[in-house]
Amino acid sequence: MSLRVVYMGTPNFARESLKSLVESEHEVTAVVSQPDRPKGRGMRLVPSPVKEYAVNKGITVLQPDRLKDEELINTLKSLNPDVVAVVAYGKILPKAVLDIPGLGCINVHASLLPRYRGAAPIQWPIINGDKVTGITTIFMDEGLDTGDMILKKEVIIDEDDTAQSLHDKLAVEGGQVLVQTLDLVEMGQAPRVRQTGESSYARMLKKEDGLVDWSKPAKEIRNLVRGLNPWPGVYSSLTNGCIIKIWKAEVLEGMDDGRPGEIIKAD
Repeated sequence: MSLRVVYMGTPNFARESLKSLVESEHEVTAVVSQPDRPKGRGMRLVPSPVKEYAVNKGITVLQPDRLKDEELINTLKSLNPDVVAVVAYGKILPKAVLDIPGLGCINVHASLLPRYRGAAPIQWPIINGDKVTGITTIFMDEGLDTGDMILKKEVIIDEDDTAQSLHDKLAVEGGQVLVQTLDLVEMGQAPRVRQTGESSYARMLKKEDGLVDWSKPAKEIRNLVRGLNPWPGVYSSLTNGCIIKIWKAEVLEGMDDGRPGEIIKAD
């Protein structure tokens, strides 16, 4: 016995969870992903990583512009899913979609909820100097990452982790936790734990977030470099106006007395 699952996701992070789901005993009846987007100099339409994987596996792919579209709602109902699994889809699900699956909509979120709800939960823990993050699966409601929690899995943030390396670790863990969650749902043993305690919001990043404030402590700047690698990247400018990008940094001990821009050693 297995669950009938409609999967909703878009970027590489969501591709890993779809891969784990396809390799499990559960049945993926269809995939919903964002429409193809123009990319590169030629602005050629490029499919999302989730769509690309699904097409290669022969899975039906739906790419609606609007989730409230009546045709989409009817199509999803006709698939008769037990569960809708959502991983980094990119849009908030309306109630009309949330109400379709018999056993609910389940989301994989890349943080230890209720901390770092929102669009950039991988980058902000690094920027803030956290040592631990993780994966949380939840039963979705109409709020933003506010539903009852099912499973949590902690992931250590290594001292040299960047947003990219942490993304890759969390993507793999997310797929494993999703399958474990669906197994519990199938057996009727999935817990429902209300989110309590201090919550925080991981807002979407902008290019301007990468501008270095050299008056900040060195450790904070290094965390910013790590957290914004590869996007949007940290940058500053030289006195001639030339923009420089900073991809890696380290904190030098015993050099805390200089002012930003002051040469304190030359050898």
